[in-house]
Amino acid sequence: MKEYKLAETEERFADIIWQKEPIGSGDLVKLCEKEMNWKKSTTYTVLKKLCDKGIFQNKNAVVSSLISKEEYQAKQSIRFVEDTFGGSLPKFLTAFISGKKLTNHQAEELKRLIDEHKSY
Repeated sequence: MKEYKLAETEERFADIIWQKEPIGSGDLVKLCEKEMNWKKSTTYTVLKKLCDKGIFQNKNAVVSSLISKEEYQAKQSIRFVEDTFGGSLPKFLTAFISGKKLTNHQAEELKRLIDEHKSY
């Protein structure tokens, strides 16, 4: 699994792109100036860094994603479970729901997901 680790500021920048894509790079510069108080050079530097990581692309001055926000979040979740719980999903779920009660709907949804992803 390719690792996509972003700093907090990079995540904010990525969110802007995911919300507006496809977006012209000039429009992205203007938006980042307004939203993040960045100069043009900062926007292009961070954009290049995220393009080099394989998250976005800038083709013909149009910026778009190579992975969706949902794919990015899924990879971060997997990494968190691996780093924090030794990759054990049961340990993660135990910690996540400790002290909480699941609704019948939540329990049924979890059972359905488990059944869908079982390897026999």
